[in-house]
Amino acid sequence: MRTVPRGLYAVTDPTLLPEDRLIPAVEAALQGGTVLVQYRDKAAGDVDRRRRAESLLSLCRNYHVPLLVNDDLDLAQRIDADGVHLGQSDGRVDEARHRLGDQALVGRTCHDRLDLAREAADQGADYLAFGRFFPSVTKPEAPAATPDILTEAQTLNRPTSAIGGITLENAALLIAHGADLLAVIGGLFATDDVAARARAFDQLFHASPDRSS
Repeated sequence: MRTVPRGLYAVTDPTLLPEDRLIPAVEAALQGGTVLVQYRDKAAGDVDRRRRAESLLSLCRNYHVPLLVNDDLDLAQRIDADGVHLGQSDGRVDEARHRLGDQALVGRTCHDRLDLAREAADQGADYLAFGRFFPSVTKPEAPAATPDILTEAQTLNRPTSAIGGITLENAALLIAHGADLLAVIGGLFATDDVAARARAFDQLFHASPDRSS
């Protein structure tokens, strides 16, 4: 199983991060201690998405931080991204592994269901993503999850990622229940000082013991 870093997982959003702000904002997040970046853009065309993804990949490589592509295995393969995040309708984890190689990071959305997480783990997912945990502007229709699912998922021996309405005020609760990654969109990028916000999230992890140690 590939090593998944523990900490802040920055997820991009085309509304919050139009093209002229995308690279500066993600770089600020990286300067603040982000350990993983996901390129998520369901609105742009193929040419624009590839250009933006390649720019992000170059930036992330400068900081030695993996870049994953959301939902689009073809794009991840074309740009040689560090991995892919798959929703439930985006194909099998083991197929993504076959196409991207053994070193790629492959994550899977599991919503609020341990059975989906178990299936993803059996297929070789590197991390299991749960949520939404709080009201979310990005995905208001996503099934609600409780922090207990993070604790229950520890039996699967995979890192867990939490997403959905995460803020500095509620993040510590998720870490305490076992979240190894906090996937944050608005709580990170809808601020004037992205680097400072990223550092504040990073400090929450430093204040909480690493369960793998």
